[in-house]
Amino acid sequence: MEVLQAIVTALGSIITLFILTKIMGNREMSQLTMFDYINGITIGSIAAEMATTEFTDLTKPFVAMIVYALVVTASSKICEKSFKARRIIAGKSSILYDNGIIFVKNLKKAKMDLNEFLSQCRIGGYFQLSTLQTVILESNGKLSFLPISTERPVTGKDLQLQPQQDHVVANVIMDGKIMYDNLKHTGKDENWLNKQLKVHQVQELSQVLLATCDSQNTLNVYIKNPSDQPYDILE
Repeated sequence: MEVLQAIVTALGSIITLFILTKIMGNREMSQLTMFDYINGITIGSIAAEMATTEFTDLTKPFVAMIVYALVVTASSKICEKSFKARRIIAGKSSILYDNGIIFVKNLKKAKMDLNEFLSQCRIGGYFQLSTLQTVILESNGKLSFLPISTERPVTGKDLQLQPQQDHVVANVIMDGKIMYDNLKHTGKDENWLNKQLKVHQVQELSQVLLATCDSQNTLNVYIKNPSDQPYDILE
């Protein structure tokens, strides 16, 4: 009975976490503020304890998780309406480096030392501060980099070009199965797809691991690797 109770409570906690995460939004999985981080850990801890500890009343942990989720949702709505509340709850961005000057005071406020700051710059692809104009610590704890004009990548506008806009490609075949909704979204049908597969010398649909269609109606086909062994060139 104890094992059965653990299975039931674990499934219940998983379903509850899934529903609450949907309510709180994808922000809980990506751009976490300190407030989101604390709430996420707390809700997860309650769910884990509910799944592994024998509770006399299971409504208490459920209610606790719902309360935390409601607080996160309410705080998000408040931040949308009030700028001051947003500064308090979500925090604000701060400039760590600008025009050759490292702002040590802001580094200390962020609890970041110089070594960590330089490490984050290298992770961002900047090994010399001289190539940067500004570095900003965002409220979610990530660094944003503004390179100096001579170091940033050349754009089409710089070269007075007008390149065609790219769009998201549609996955029309995944693991040997046609994604009919995606194919319909591209404005093509299965007959067109079969003809394109013949052009790519594909004999059977099961051979295709992935096929994508872009805005130019170009089909890119990725065949399954029979040996499923990568080229080992990194040893």
